[in-house]
Amino acid sequence: MTPLETTDFDPSKIPAHVAIIMDGNGRWAKKRLMNRVKGHEKGSETVRTIVRVSRELGIRYLTLYAFSTENWGRPKMEVSALMSLLKKFIYSEKSDMMKHRIRLNALGQIEKLPEDVRSALVQVMEETKDNDGMCLNLALSYGSRDEIAGTVRLLAEQVKQGVMKSEEITEDVISSHLFTRGMPDPDLMIRTSGEMRISNFLMWQLSYAEIFFTPTLWPDFSEEEYKKILLDYQNRDRRFGKVEE
Repeated sequence: MTPLETTDFDPSKIPAHVAIIMDGNGRWAKKRLMNRVKGHEKGSETVRTIVRVSRELGIRYLTLYAFSTENWGRPKMEVSALMSLLKKFIYSEKSDMMKHRIRLNALGQIEKLPEDVRSALVQVMEETKDNDGMCLNLALSYGSRDEIAGTVRLLAEQVKQGVMKSEEITEDVISSHLFTRGMPDPDLMIRTSGEMRISNFLMWQLSYAEIFFTPTLWPDFSEEEYKKILLDYQNRDRRFGKVEE
């Protein structure tokens, strides 16, 4: 079969925002009798591919679930290796982000990241803040329930202080206090590895996203499969709870 090209897509139906749960690095490594860290290293290569394809197709926002609040419960050696790999990735991709006008952004409790990792992240976010080609969101120490709870606490405090009235709390107000404020909600969410759940990821924002689950482990997730999913997305009928006239 001939590989899909950019010209195979309808530019008017390209999703503005794609969110991906990158799952399966550990299982990929286990199948090959490797250390789990090797799976994460291989997975970082897939990240580069997906970022490139997204940029070439004109996707404006790409959100990658890189490290959840629950992931802190993994073995310390694996967490340490993941943080080291994250820091390496941030620095190694900086020049490419500048070249292609990609803005790096983080969603989550970045204050919980190790100081050196947080410093690298903040530095590159600052250096790329004016880039207008695409926004790459890394969900780090992120949990959707925590995000929503934090928003509720903040709005409750504003009501308590008389800054706003409870009846003024609308869906738009809540959205404006989430980590993704100012961004469109994801149009498409992809999860690799065959698991069929969203795992505390962007629960508010995914309300009307098209969802695609693939059995492919993240390190094996290819450019061609990604493009096939995007083409499938373009053929879906998005009614947002309404019916066609």
